[in-house]
Amino acid sequence: MRVVIADDHARMRTRIREALEAGGCEVCGEGASAEDAVRLVAEHRPDAVLLDIHMPGSGIQAAQQITRSAPRTGVVMLTQSREDEDLFDSLRAGASGYLLKDADPATLPDALRGVLAGEAAMPAALVTRVLEEFRAPGRRVFRRRSDAAAKLSPREWEVMELLAEGRSTEQVAGKLFVSPTTVRVHVSTVLRKLRVKDRESAFRVLKGE
Repeated sequence: MRVVIADDHARMRTRIREALEAGGCEVCGEGASAEDAVRLVAEHRPDAVLLDIHMPGSGIQAAQQITRSAPRTGVVMLTQSREDEDLFDSLRAGASGYLLKDADPATLPDALRGVLAGEAAMPAALVTRVLEEFRAPGRRVFRRRSDAAAKLSPREWEVMELLAEGRSTEQVAGKLFVSPTTVRVHVSTVLRKLRVKDRESAFRVLKGE
């Protein structure tokens, strides 16, 4: 299995490389920034790439670019962050795994092989956190089982739910890694589908009021 590592801490890269090589992997590239990661993946077309979230240029941004330009490369975040925002932003960006740096490095090769086999690589505690997020009764403000539900795409639902939480167009765009114009296009499409004139009217329809 060929792997690219991107982390701005040289000692951490060495530690990761040694663990991967001991597990039978080939490290075909190392970088210290998001720009390096995108370039190395384009150059080597590895089986997997390990990305630090908070390296220069943002590992999450790198994940988004890589999943678009090299969809066959498994993207896994390797980070110290246990923050919900980092976790969910990574998954939205296309990451197939989210591993913590304080875990045993010897587990990395098997985790990456699991990703390539279609499994999600994530500590049990974070899997529980993802399940809690989706099960939280207050998370979704709209009725999913309604006539309106059949009209909207999953992305349109996501945009409208984020807006209903009080986020601005720009904040929604940043959360979903799209442009504000794309968010506005989604909103316009929703208004047309629901045959309403403004967002507030759309919110009422989606809530079943």
